[in-house]
Amino acid sequence: MTISRNYILAAGGTGGHVMPAFALATELMLRGHHVALITDDRGMKIPGCPEKLARHVLPAGRTGGGPRAWLNAARSIARGRGMARELNRHFEPSCVVGFGGYPALPALLAAFADKIPTVIHEQNAVLGRVNRFVAPKVSAIATAYPDVLRIAKSHAAKVTLVGNPVREEVLALRDETYPPLDENGVFRVLVTGGSQGASILSEVVPEGLTQLPLNLRRRLQVTQQCRAEDLDTVRKAYAEHQIPADLATYMEDFPERLGWAHLVIGRAGASTIAELTCAGRPAILVPLPTAMDNHQAYNVKEMVEAGGARSILQHNFTSKELAKQIQKMALLPGALENAAKAARSCGRPTAVRDLADLVESFGRAPLMHTIKPHAQKNTGFGGAQPAMAKDISA
Repeated sequence: MTISRNYILAAGGTGGHVMPAFALATELMLRGHHVALITDDRGMKIPGCPEKLARHVLPAGRTGGGPRAWLNAARSIARGRGMARELNRHFEPSCVVGFGGYPALPALLAAFADKIPTVIHEQNAVLGRVNRFVAPKVSAIATAYPDVLRIAKSHAAKVTLVGNPVREEVLALRDETYPPLDENGVFRVLVTGGSQGASILSEVVPEGLTQLPLNLRRRLQVTQQCRAEDLDTVRKAYAEHQIPADLATYMEDFPERLGWAHLVIGRAGASTIAELTCAGRPAILVPLPTAMDNHQAYNVKEMVEAGGARSILQHNFTSKELAKQIQKMALLPGALENAAKAARSCGRPTAVRDLADLVESFGRAPLMHTIKPHAQKNTGFGGAQPAMAKDISA
């Protein structure tokens, strides 16, 4: 028998913010709770939303662009805060959970005003701007990494390491062994640049793979995510060197492809690293230099130090450097298998369970009524700085 509680989750409109919120919502609803999500128009379009999760769009302005933009942002945030307080009155949440991004701010400000417990979850190794702003007042800070930049020492007592939730299909790979790889076997490389692909990977990876020794190049089987405008060029590059390649702008079966990959080449987003470490797959990662606060360069730190990945900063990411690093990992007997084990050692497969446990530790049920586990209800309303991971090419 479970005490039913109400929870509000608030997340920015990117997959990196929304997907962990979806995972937590699913877990809380399975535990018998009622959950509502606050996001923006972009977040409403992201696939994977739990079927019975009530969603609300609140205005939230970005705080950049000069004095006029600041004023407009302040007005939007104030309006969103008022709407969130109205939702609080109707929904009576036991806790409000923020996942970062500007749409989370009005919900958290409303929770502070209504004296509702609050938890923030930080997916990256640098505390994001919204989370940084609200950190002094929240009840708890859940992190995905042991060392997170820009968390004040005075907040250390309320920090809990939980990890970053991943989808069940990827989590299942943790129970599978690393794909067998012998001297003459097919060497499967998976290239992913995030939800939109990455042009730098389309430019460098095909050329880099052609510079591998012939005995290794002949064994390649590549699967690569590309931007639509890069597909023809990348396909031609692989065909000219007779490298089998399967190209796509989006991989619906990504977990399956990750399962048979021997090596992954990609960006260093929080979701990517969480999936690599849960599945136990070695990687060569190229942090996105324009990521806010350069957080991807810090995201790779734990995995690189464990030996599960190599990091190449984008200004050093050349075909020659890529080929050199692949050879170091692929030609030394047992190197890839050892890197896979190291990557797996960084995984936190209980992230969603641990985050849900933390959230449940705050507040009481509004009516203190009991319900059977797994019951669900649609709850609509009113209509010190750690060192940055080193560039291994330096």
